[in-house]
Amino acid sequence: GATLTSETLAQYSALMVMKKLYGPDKIRRFLKYELDSYLSGRKGEAVEELSLERVENQGYIHYRKGAVVMYLLQEQLGEAAVNRALSRFVAKHRFAGPPYLRSTDLLAELRKEARTPEQQQLITDLFQRITLYDLKVTDAVTRRTGNDWTTTLTVAADKFFANGKGAETKAALAEPIEMGLFTGRPGLGAFSEKNVLVLERKPVRSGVQRITLRSKVKPTFAGVDPYNFRVDRISDDNVKDVTASSQ
Repeated sequence: GATLTSETLAQYSALMVMKKLYGPDKIRRFLKYELDSYLSGRKGEAVEELSLERVENQGYIHYRKGAVVMYLLQEQLGEAAVNRALSRFVAKHRFAGPPYLRSTDLLAELRKEARTPEQQQLITDLFQRITLYDLKVTDAVTRRTGNDWTTTLTVAADKFFANGKGAETKAALAEPIEMGLFTGRPGLGAFSEKNVLVLERKPVRSGVQRITLRSKVKPTFAGVDPYNFRVDRISDDNVKDVTASSQ
């Protein structure tokens, strides 16, 4: 897990600089690139895919997956909380001799900032397991309701744990996940903050569910995890065109 404490954190630092320079609504393009690179890399693994906690100089894990994982972590725990954990980690281990730091030392500091059982579970899933999601918007319909627009998303969701050889086991999904309404497709062209109508977390469970969002402006796109915060097996189906109801 040594490269988690060096390469992944270096990647995270670069990612946060990008967030400050270009804004969080521009970050989706980079996250999708990292996600797709990770998914491609794990297909070509010749020996065994390891969790981030145990990664052994596997670039597709400590760089590509690491960027997605750390960004989701700061979204869920808060950027300030992650910064506090990293500050303690650096202060404790800088210029230290043997016994040298381990990935578990970093996770211990992150866990101090996890205030709920759900956040503790998130750290386990992100760093100590190989966790995959399958999130998809199968339908998105909007209708005028007074001065607002009410949009209903039909969302199919699943979560899986994989072993080092790629065999997957379905896991129960019950997490708050970002849902959004937009006037442009996230990650494409000149998409920016002005295209975001609604972006909020909603409880999502395994299976098919309908989720309702309201906006002042008619949306043209709707999405679940629209910025690709999670390791989704097929990220291209997270966002769908919105159709207008005939009723």
